[in-house]
Amino acid sequence: MPPRRYLAASAAAILLAVLVAVVTLRGDSPFGVDTAAHDWALEHRTPGWVDVFTVITDSGSRGLPHLLAALAGALAAPRRWWLGALAGLGALVLAQWLRYALVTAVDRARPPAEDWTRHVNGDALPSGHATTSALTAIGLAAALLPYCHRTVTRALAIGVPAVWAVAVGVSRVYLGVHWPTDIVGGWLFATALCCAFLPPLARALGRTRE
Repeated sequence: MPPRRYLAASAAAILLAVLVAVVTLRGDSPFGVDTAAHDWALEHRTPGWVDVFTVITDSGSRGLPHLLAALAGALAAPRRWWLGALAGLGALVLAQWLRYALVTAVDRARPPAEDWTRHVNGDALPSGHATTSALTAIGLAAALLPYCHRTVTRALAIGVPAVWAVAVGVSRVYLGVHWPTDIVGGWLFATALCCAFLPPLARALGRTRE
């Protein structure tokens, strides 16, 4: 039987492929869940929450994920932390380029520009912020877990990065620049990549401990 990580990677990749196929067939027409969540965000948008979610959404880009990816790599290879940091950063950048290739191929339109709280560029599916933050969160959690020997610290190592990644994804919908299914697509893309490639990368970095 294939390892569970391969099953998880395959399941995420299949779900993403189905989502992309349906979106392609529908053209630029959003799903019902997309318009419902988008309309809810518009109806409940306030200046204060826009400021909060702007800070959250900015944390999903502008260098922080790259610093965290480098930190995760350094933690995975403490004896050669610089090599681990480069590997963590390189893995994230490569994944971002793969995401860019996919989003360009899908060519899905974003929500109407008049609903945005800020100017954005590029196509919509999968969301770059959602993908980047999910990749970073999974990698950081995986790097922290070997250092956590108590249930509470293990829960924090998983929970804090996960909550951050989810908050970044939600912020993109609240700010009106993505449909919810763009975010789900980003999470599926990140899950497929991490399940398939993170364990062998972690093993390779782990050998530098010896």
